[in-house]
Amino acid sequence: MSEHAPVAPWYRQPWFWFLTIFPLAAIVWCTVMIVVASNMKDTMVTDDYSKEGRGINLEIARDQLAYSMGMVGEMNFDDRKVTLKLDTDAGPAQYPYVVLNLFHPTLAERDRTIQFRNEGSGYYSGTMLHDIEGRWYYDLRGPENKWRLKGEAWLPTEDGLTIQAEKPVKG
Repeated sequence: MSEHAPVAPWYRQPWFWFLTIFPLAAIVWCTVMIVVASNMKDTMVTDDYSKEGRGINLEIARDQLAYSMGMVGEMNFDDRKVTLKLDTDAGPAQYPYVVLNLFHPTLAERDRTIQFRNEGSGYYSGTMLHDIEGRWYYDLRGPENKWRLKGEAWLPTEDGLTIQAEKPVKG
Protein backbone atom coordinates (compact mmCIF):
# COMPACT_ATOMS: atom_id res chain seq x y z
CA MET A 1 0.00 0.00 0.00
CA SER A 2 1.43 3.30 -0.98
CA GLU A 3 1.17 6.57 0.85
CA HIS A 4 -0.53 8.22 -2.07
CA ALA A 5 -3.44 5.73 -2.38
CA PRO A 6 -6.77 7.54 -2.53
CA VAL A 7 -8.77 7.39 0.72
CA ALA A 8 -12.55 7.24 0.55
CA PRO A 9 -14.47 9.94 2.48
CA TRP A 10 -15.63 9.11 6.01
CA TYR A 11 -19.25 8.41 5.00
CA ARG A 12 -18.05 5.66 2.64
CA GLN A 13 -16.09 3.83 5.30
CA PRO A 14 -17.87 0.57 6.27
CA TRP A 15 -16.37 0.49 9.77
CA PHE A 16 -17.75 3.92 10.55
CA TRP A 17 -21.31 2.77 9.79
CA PHE A 18 -20.82 -0.56 11.53
CA LEU A 19 -19.74 1.18 14.74
CA THR A 20 -22.28 4.00 14.50
CA ILE A 21 -25.56 2.29 13.53
CA PHE A 22 -26.25 0.64 16.90
CA PRO A 23 -25.77 3.72 19.10
CA LEU A 24 -27.84 5.79 16.62
CA ALA A 25 -30.63 3.18 16.64
CA ALA A 26 -30.60 3.20 20.45
CA ILE A 27 -30.88 7.00 20.55
CA VAL A 28 -33.79 7.02 18.08
CA TRP A 29 -35.61 4.22 19.93
CA CYS A 30 -35.09 5.94 23.29
CA THR A 31 -36.49 9.19 21.89
CA VAL A 32 -39.56 7.42 20.53
CA MET A 33 -40.18 5.69 23.87
CA ILE A 34 -39.81 8.94 25.82
CA VAL A 35 -42.37 10.63 23.55
CA VAL A 36 -44.80 7.71 23.89
CA ALA A 37 -44.38 7.51 27.67
CA SER A 38 -44.89 11.24 28.15
CA ASN A 39 -48.10 11.25 26.05
CA MET A 40 -49.78 8.20 27.64
CA LYS A 41 -51.54 8.09 31.01
CA ASP A 42 -51.01 5.24 33.44
CA THR A 43 -54.69 4.90 34.40
CA MET A 44 -54.44 1.23 35.32
CA VAL A 45 -51.92 1.75 38.13
CA THR A 46 -53.09 1.82 41.76
CA ASP A 47 -51.08 3.14 44.66
CA ASP A 48 -52.74 1.14 47.46
CA TYR A 49 -52.15 -2.54 46.75
CA SER A 50 -53.04 -3.68 50.28
CA LYS A 51 -56.48 -2.07 50.10
CA GLU A 52 -57.07 -3.70 46.70
CA GLY A 53 -56.01 -7.07 48.14
CA ARG A 54 -58.42 -6.83 51.08
CA GLY A 55 -61.24 -5.97 48.69
CA ILE A 56 -60.76 -9.22 46.79
CA ASN A 57 -62.29 -11.23 49.66
CA LEU A 58 -65.40 -9.03 49.55
CA GLU A 59 -65.69 -9.50 45.79
CA ILE A 60 -65.45 -13.29 46.15
CA ALA A 61 -68.21 -13.24 48.78
CA ARG A 62 -70.45 -11.24 46.40
CA ASP A 63 -69.79 -13.72 43.60
CA GLN A 64 -70.57 -16.67 45.91
CA LEU A 65 -73.89 -15.13 46.97
CA ALA A 66 -74.94 -14.56 43.34
CA TYR A 67 -73.99 -18.15 42.51
CA SER A 68 -75.91 -19.56 45.49
CA MET A 69 -78.99 -17.50 44.46
CA GLY A 70 -78.72 -18.87 40.89
CA MET A 71 -78.85 -15.41 39.31
CA VAL A 72 -79.30 -15.19 35.53
CA GLY A 73 -79.80 -12.03 33.51
CA GLU A 74 -80.83 -11.40 29.90
CA MET A 75 -79.73 -7.99 28.63
CA ASN A 76 -80.90 -6.47 25.33
CA PHE A 77 -79.62 -3.30 23.65
CA ASP A 78 -81.82 -1.10 21.46
CA ASP A 79 -79.82 2.00 20.53
CA ARG A 80 -79.26 3.65 23.92
CA LYS A 81 -82.11 1.84 25.70
CA VAL A 82 -81.10 -1.26 27.65
CA THR A 83 -83.52 -3.81 29.08
CA LEU A 84 -82.69 -6.49 31.62
CA LYS A 85 -84.59 -9.58 32.78
CA LEU A 86 -83.13 -10.79 36.06
CA ASP A 87 -84.10 -14.17 37.55
CA THR A 88 -83.02 -16.17 40.57
CA ASP A 89 -83.72 -19.74 41.68
CA ALA A 90 -86.57 -18.32 43.79
CA GLY A 91 -88.18 -16.56 40.79
CA PRO A 92 -87.90 -13.08 39.26
CA ALA A 93 -85.61 -10.68 41.10
CA GLN A 94 -87.45 -7.89 42.91
CA TYR A 95 -85.00 -5.11 43.68
CA PRO A 96 -85.97 -1.44 43.47
CA TYR A 97 -83.04 -0.92 41.08
CA VAL A 98 -79.81 -2.55 39.93
CA VAL A 99 -76.58 -0.93 38.73
CA LEU A 100 -74.50 -2.01 35.74
CA ASN A 101 -70.91 -0.79 35.59
CA LEU A 102 -69.17 -1.04 32.23
CA PHE A 103 -65.39 -0.84 32.38
CA HIS A 104 -63.31 -0.18 29.28
CA PRO A 105 -60.25 -2.48 29.24
CA THR A 106 -57.71 0.31 28.81
CA LEU A 107 -59.30 3.78 29.04
CA ALA A 108 -60.79 4.69 32.43
CA GLU A 109 -62.42 7.85 31.05
CA ARG A 110 -64.68 5.67 28.86
CA ASP A 111 -66.14 3.72 31.84
CA ARG A 112 -69.95 3.87 32.05
CA THR A 113 -72.59 3.31 34.75
CA ILE A 114 -76.21 2.45 33.97
CA GLN A 115 -78.88 2.38 36.66
CA PHE A 116 -81.81 0.11 35.87
CA ARG A 117 -85.24 0.84 37.36
CA ASN A 118 -87.64 -1.95 38.24
CA GLU A 119 -90.46 -2.42 35.72
CA GLY A 120 -91.98 -5.40 37.62
CA SER A 121 -91.74 -9.21 37.34
CA GLY A 122 -87.94 -9.17 37.16
CA TYR A 123 -87.78 -6.71 34.24
CA TYR A 124 -85.56 -3.64 34.45
CA SER A 125 -84.88 -0.79 32.03
CA GLY A 126 -82.13 1.78 31.75
CA THR A 127 -80.71 4.34 29.36
CA MET A 128 -77.11 4.89 28.27
CA LEU A 129 -75.93 8.46 27.87
CA HIS A 130 -73.25 7.51 25.33
CA ASP A 131 -72.97 4.86 22.66
CA ILE A 132 -70.78 1.89 23.47
CA GLU A 133 -68.86 -0.26 21.08
CA GLY A 134 -66.13 -2.83 21.50
CA ARG A 135 -64.89 -4.99 24.34
CA TRP A 136 -66.12 -4.20 27.87
CA TYR A 137 -65.99 -5.71 31.33
CA TYR A 138 -69.36 -5.60 33.07
CA ASP A 139 -70.32 -5.70 36.73
CA LEU A 140 -74.03 -5.91 37.68
CA ARG A 141 -74.85 -5.25 41.34
CA GLY A 142 -77.91 -4.97 43.52
CA PRO A 143 -78.88 -1.90 45.53
CA GLU A 144 -77.21 -3.14 48.73
CA ASN A 145 -74.10 -4.36 46.90
CA LYS A 146 -74.38 -7.85 48.42
CA TRP A 147 -74.15 -9.81 45.14
CA ARG A 148 -72.57 -9.27 41.76
CA LEU A 149 -72.63 -10.70 38.24
CA LYS A 150 -69.47 -10.02 36.29
CA GLY A 151 -67.93 -10.89 32.98
CA GLU A 152 -66.65 -9.66 29.65
CA ALA A 153 -68.52 -8.98 26.42
CA TRP A 154 -68.41 -7.27 23.04
CA LEU A 155 -71.10 -4.61 23.10
CA PRO A 156 -73.60 -3.81 21.81
CA THR A 157 -74.86 -7.26 20.89
CA GLU A 158 -77.67 -7.86 18.41
CA ASP A 159 -78.77 -11.14 19.99
CA GLY A 160 -78.68 -9.88 23.57
CA LEU A 161 -76.31 -10.80 26.36
CA THR A 162 -76.85 -13.60 28.86
CA ILE A 163 -75.09 -13.07 32.16
CA GLN A 164 -75.10 -15.57 34.97
CA ALA A 165 -73.27 -16.23 38.17
CA GLU A 166 -70.40 -18.64 37.78
CA LYS A 167 -68.94 -20.69 40.57
CA PRO A 168 -66.30 -18.44 42.13
CA VAL A 169 -62.71 -19.59 42.24
CA LYS A 170 -61.16 -19.41 45.67
CA GLY A 171 -57.79 -17.74 45.71
